[in-house]
Amino acid sequence: MEFNAKKIDSANAVITSTIAKEEIEKNLNKVAKEASKNLNVSGFRKGKVPVAVVKARYGQKLEEDATSEALRVLFAEALKELNLTNEDMIGEPNISKFDKKEDGSIDVEVKVACRPTIDLGDYKALVPDVKTKKVTEKEIDARLTQIASSSAPVEKLKRKRAAKADDYAVIDFEGFVDGVAFEGGKAEKYTLQLGSGSFIPGFEDQVIGMKYDEQKDIVVTFPKEYQAANLAGKEATFKVTLHELQQKGEPVIDDEFAKKMLPNDENASVETLKEKIKEQIKAEKTSVYYREELKPAYLDKLVETLTFALPATVVDQEINMALNSKVRAMKEEEIKALQEDASKVEAMRDELKEDASKSVRATFIVDALAKAEGVDVSDQEVSQVIYYEAMQMGQNPQEALKQYQEAGYLPAIKMSMIEDKVITKLLDEKSGK
Repeated sequence: MEFNAKKIDSANAVITSTIAKEEIEKNLNKVAKEASKNLNVSGFRKGKVPVAVVKARYGQKLEEDATSEALRVLFAEALKELNLTNEDMIGEPNISKFDKKEDGSIDVEVKVACRPTIDLGDYKALVPDVKTKKVTEKEIDARLTQIASSSAPVEKLKRKRAAKADDYAVIDFEGFVDGVAFEGGKAEKYTLQLGSGSFIPGFEDQVIGMKYDEQKDIVVTFPKEYQAANLAGKEATFKVTLHELQQKGEPVIDDEFAKKMLPNDENASVETLKEKIKEQIKAEKTSVYYREELKPAYLDKLVETLTFALPATVVDQEINMALNSKVRAMKEEEIKALQEDASKVEAMRDELKEDASKSVRATFIVDALAKAEGVDVSDQEVSQVIYYEAMQMGQNPQEALKQYQEAGYLPAIKMSMIEDKVITKLLDEKSGK
């Protein structure tokens, strides 16, 4: 098979060829012969179906298979010519031209995206200086008081009054949708902190102001994204009875409290607890400092400094995602204007190209940094992060993971985690940790 294969640059190659009609017919005969051995056709014994009958009945499908085989052979031979392996490629080859001519031959053009070669140079010299984050006594005392308050015992109010925000209300409730009680919507002597946001939006606000032994119908609407599909977006009426109000007691900060907070430290005291809190606040500040200042600055510097060819198809994909996101935010008349004028779409693509190229360049740089530093993130680590975040938001972890998988988000999450891990490692080294 004749073809022309050439590298445009280190990240892109193009293959052109005219697949002769004879090549397609040869493949067609081969595919039809193989098919005749296994097809069940009325009036013929299995394995004895004439090739002509197979062609007549399944001609279009067989021709597609024959053409696919010709393309496969073309691609395999072209890769050898280009001295490329499947591991060198990114994604599937893009058939940018497929013209069937009158004589039965086919003109094809295939674009190939290759993994770029990146010389990181002295990348550690570009790591920005890291300042040590300071923690004040005021911040430590505020956090200590917060921890002590959250762990203080809940006590029954000594004097009866109406419910207020931050009270712990002991209630009975039963929920109804269209007058019918629903599963999981009933509880007795349930303790609910008012203002915690742990119940359906609007529920806690309507408990505020209730008095002891008062009964009240509370009407709320379940969120559209509520996990129980039979309740999502529906209006519900809860019959609520308030039995009792409780409040947090005064926080006690002493060495006994410190021992409870630091059970593995026999000599725990308020001072040692304050040291732990100081370390925690410092780690939190450093994490924000890395994420919001140093990491973006370092990546921008690398993107600006390192030059290498980018796979055109990958950049196009990035542009497409940005374009789709932009279009989704447009008004109907704006979208209609784009549909009527293709040049406007191209103009938008041109505007998005620079940022898309930078994003793709950054992704490849992070990948190269991770290899240079021996940093990786396992699929199990990705799953654990998704599980943890789902539980924090009150979602089903398995369902959340399934949704991410089906949406194709897992590779992007993994790359984000690798980026965080490798750049944090470099910044910690710079700071002397």
